[in-house]
Amino acid sequence: MSTPLIILIVLAIILVLMYNSLVAKKNQVDNIFASVDTQLKKRYDLIPNLVASVSKYMEHEKSILQEVTKLRADANKPNISDKQKIALDAQVTSALGSIMIAVENYPELKANENVMHLQSSLNEVEEQISAARRAYNQAVTDYNNAIEMIPTNFMANIMNYREKEVFVISEGERTNVDVKELFN
Repeated sequence: MSTPLIILIVLAIILVLMYNSLVAKKNQVDNIFASVDTQLKKRYDLIPNLVASVSKYMEHEKSILQEVTKLRADANKPNISDKQKIALDAQVTSALGSIMIAVENYPELKANENVMHLQSSLNEVEEQISAARRAYNQAVTDYNNAIEMIPTNFMANIMNYREKEVFVISEGERTNVDVKELFN
Protein backbone atom coordinates (compact mmCIF):
# COMPACT_ATOMS: atom_id res chain seq x y z
CA MET A 1 0.00 0.00 0.00
CA SER A 2 1.38 3.39 -0.93
CA THR A 3 2.04 6.13 1.64
CA PRO A 4 -0.41 8.66 0.11
CA LEU A 5 -3.16 6.03 0.20
CA ILE A 6 -2.44 5.26 3.88
CA ILE A 7 -2.51 8.99 4.71
CA LEU A 8 -5.78 9.35 2.82
CA ILE A 9 -7.34 6.40 4.70
CA VAL A 10 -6.17 7.75 8.09
CA LEU A 11 -7.51 11.20 7.22
CA ALA A 12 -10.85 9.71 6.15
CA ILE A 13 -11.09 7.75 9.42
CA ILE A 14 -10.36 10.91 11.44
CA LEU A 15 -13.04 12.85 9.55
CA VAL A 16 -15.59 10.07 10.05
CA LEU A 17 -14.78 9.93 13.78
CA MET A 18 -15.13 13.72 14.11
CA TYR A 19 -18.41 13.66 12.18
CA ASN A 20 -19.81 10.83 14.27
CA SER A 21 -18.70 12.49 17.51
CA LEU A 22 -20.47 15.74 16.59
CA VAL A 23 -23.66 13.95 15.53
CA ALA A 24 -23.64 11.93 18.78
CA LYS A 25 -23.23 15.07 20.90
CA LYS A 26 -26.00 16.89 19.02
CA ASN A 27 -28.34 13.92 19.39
CA GLN A 28 -27.50 13.65 23.09
CA VAL A 29 -28.45 17.30 23.59
CA ASP A 30 -31.71 16.76 21.70
CA ASN A 31 -32.47 13.60 23.66
CA ILE A 32 -31.85 15.20 27.04
CA PHE A 33 -33.81 18.30 26.07
CA ALA A 34 -36.72 15.96 25.29
CA SER A 35 -36.40 14.65 28.86
CA VAL A 36 -36.51 18.20 30.19
CA ASP A 37 -39.51 18.85 27.96
CA THR A 38 -41.29 15.81 29.39
CA GLN A 39 -40.74 17.04 32.92
CA LEU A 40 -41.90 20.53 31.98
CA LYS A 41 -45.04 19.01 30.43
CA LYS A 42 -45.70 17.17 33.70
CA ARG A 43 -45.40 20.46 35.54
CA TYR A 44 -47.66 22.25 33.08
CA ASP A 45 -50.26 19.48 33.50
CA LEU A 46 -50.27 20.04 37.27
CA ILE A 47 -50.74 23.80 36.99
CA PRO A 48 -54.50 23.81 36.13
CA ASN A 49 -55.22 21.61 39.15
CA LEU A 50 -53.16 23.85 41.38
CA VAL A 51 -54.81 27.01 40.06
CA ALA A 52 -58.28 25.49 40.46
CA SER A 53 -57.51 24.38 44.01
CA VAL A 54 -56.14 27.68 45.23
CA SER A 55 -58.18 30.17 43.19
CA LYS A 56 -61.20 30.28 45.50
CA TYR A 57 -58.94 31.00 48.51
CA MET A 58 -56.56 33.43 46.85
CA GLU A 59 -58.76 36.20 45.52
CA HIS A 60 -56.10 38.79 46.37
CA GLU A 61 -53.42 36.94 44.38
CA LYS A 62 -55.57 36.56 41.28
CA SER A 63 -52.90 38.24 39.12
CA ILE A 64 -50.35 35.55 40.05
CA LEU A 65 -52.79 32.81 39.09
CA GLN A 66 -53.61 34.54 35.81
CA GLU A 67 -49.91 34.91 35.04
CA VAL A 68 -49.25 31.22 35.68
CA THR A 69 -52.21 30.25 33.51
CA LYS A 70 -50.98 32.52 30.71
CA LEU A 71 -47.43 31.15 30.94
CA ARG A 72 -48.76 27.60 30.82
CA ALA A 73 -50.78 28.43 27.71
CA ASP A 74 -47.69 30.00 26.11
CA ALA A 75 -45.62 26.92 26.93
CA ASN A 76 -48.17 24.62 25.30
CA LYS A 77 -48.16 26.50 22.00
CA PRO A 78 -46.83 24.41 19.12
CA ASN A 79 -43.52 25.16 17.46
CA ILE A 80 -41.92 27.26 20.15
CA SER A 81 -38.15 27.21 20.09
CA ASP A 82 -35.88 25.65 22.70
CA LYS A 83 -34.77 29.17 23.63
CA GLN A 84 -38.39 30.21 24.26
CA LYS A 85 -38.99 27.05 26.30
CA ILE A 86 -35.98 27.84 28.47
CA ALA A 87 -37.23 31.42 29.00
CA LEU A 88 -40.77 30.23 29.82
CA ASP A 89 -39.39 27.68 32.26
CA ALA A 90 -37.66 30.46 34.19
CA GLN A 91 -40.85 32.54 34.27
CA VAL A 92 -43.03 29.60 35.36
CA THR A 93 -40.53 28.68 38.08
CA SER A 94 -40.70 32.23 39.42
CA ALA A 95 -44.50 32.41 39.23
CA LEU A 96 -44.96 29.03 40.93
CA GLY A 97 -42.62 30.18 43.68
CA SER A 98 -44.84 33.22 44.18
CA ILE A 99 -47.91 30.98 44.50
CA MET A 100 -46.19 28.76 47.05
CA ILE A 101 -45.18 31.79 49.10
CA ALA A 102 -48.73 33.16 48.90
CA VAL A 103 -50.17 29.81 50.04
CA GLU A 104 -48.32 30.32 53.33
CA ASN A 105 -50.63 33.28 54.06
CA TYR A 106 -53.77 31.13 53.90
CA PRO A 107 -53.89 28.61 56.77
CA GLU A 108 -57.05 26.91 55.45
CA LEU A 109 -55.49 26.55 52.03
CA LYS A 110 -52.21 25.34 53.47
CA ALA A 111 -54.06 22.60 55.36
CA ASN A 112 -56.18 21.59 52.34
CA GLU A 113 -55.35 17.99 51.45
CA ASN A 114 -55.66 18.58 47.72
CA VAL A 115 -53.28 21.56 47.84
CA MET A 116 -50.84 19.60 50.00
CA HIS A 117 -50.89 16.77 47.44
CA LEU A 118 -50.35 19.23 44.57
CA GLN A 119 -47.47 20.90 46.43
CA SER A 120 -45.89 17.52 46.99
CA SER A 121 -46.34 16.57 43.32
CA LEU A 122 -44.92 19.89 42.20
CA ASN A 123 -41.90 19.51 44.49
CA GLU A 124 -41.26 16.07 43.03
CA VAL A 125 -41.57 17.37 39.46
CA GLU A 126 -39.32 20.35 40.28
CA GLU A 127 -36.63 17.96 41.53
CA GLN A 128 -36.93 15.91 38.34
CA ILE A 129 -36.74 19.10 36.25
CA SER A 130 -33.66 20.15 38.19
CA ALA A 131 -31.95 16.81 37.52
CA ALA A 132 -32.92 16.94 33.84
CA ARG A 133 -31.60 20.52 33.59
CA ARG A 134 -28.24 19.45 35.02
CA ALA A 135 -27.98 16.59 32.51
CA TYR A 136 -29.00 18.92 29.68
CA ASN A 137 -26.51 21.60 30.68
CA GLN A 138 -23.70 19.02 30.79
CA ALA A 139 -24.65 17.68 27.36
CA VAL A 140 -24.83 21.21 25.96
CA THR A 141 -21.44 22.05 27.47
CA ASP A 142 -19.91 18.96 25.83
CA TYR A 143 -21.60 19.82 22.54
CA ASN A 144 -20.57 23.50 22.66
CA ASN A 145 -16.99 22.50 23.50
CA ALA A 146 -16.94 20.16 20.51
CA ILE A 147 -18.22 22.77 18.07
CA GLU A 148 -15.81 25.43 19.36
CA MET A 149 -12.61 23.39 19.72
CA ILE A 150 -10.11 22.65 16.99
CA PRO A 151 -10.36 20.53 14.80
CA THR A 152 -14.02 19.64 15.29
CA ASN A 153 -15.06 23.28 14.93
CA PHE A 154 -14.25 23.10 11.20
CA MET A 155 -16.49 20.07 10.76
CA ALA A 156 -19.22 21.65 12.94
CA ASN A 157 -19.12 24.78 10.81
CA ILE A 158 -19.53 22.72 7.64
CA MET A 159 -22.44 20.85 9.28
CA ASN A 160 -23.99 24.22 10.27
CA TYR A 161 -24.06 23.29 13.96
CA ARG A 162 -24.61 26.30 16.20
CA GLU A 163 -24.04 26.87 19.90
CA LYS A 164 -26.92 25.79 22.16
CA GLU A 165 -28.14 27.61 25.26
CA VAL A 166 -28.01 26.18 28.75
CA PHE A 167 -30.62 26.59 31.46
CA VAL A 168 -29.65 29.39 33.83
CA ILE A 169 -31.27 30.45 37.06
CA SER A 170 -32.90 33.85 37.37
CA GLU A 171 -31.35 36.72 39.29
CA GLY A 172 -33.98 36.32 42.02
CA GLU A 173 -32.87 32.74 42.63
CA ARG A 174 -29.23 33.83 42.93
CA THR A 175 -29.79 36.04 45.96
CA ASN A 176 -29.27 34.57 49.40
CA VAL A 177 -32.38 33.71 51.39
CA ASP A 178 -32.85 35.91 54.43
CA VAL A 179 -33.76 33.30 57.02
CA LYS A 180 -34.70 35.96 59.61
CA GLU A 181 -37.24 37.37 57.17
CA LEU A 182 -38.84 33.93 56.72
CA PHE A 183 -39.70 33.68 60.41
CA ASN A 184 -41.20 37.18 60.76
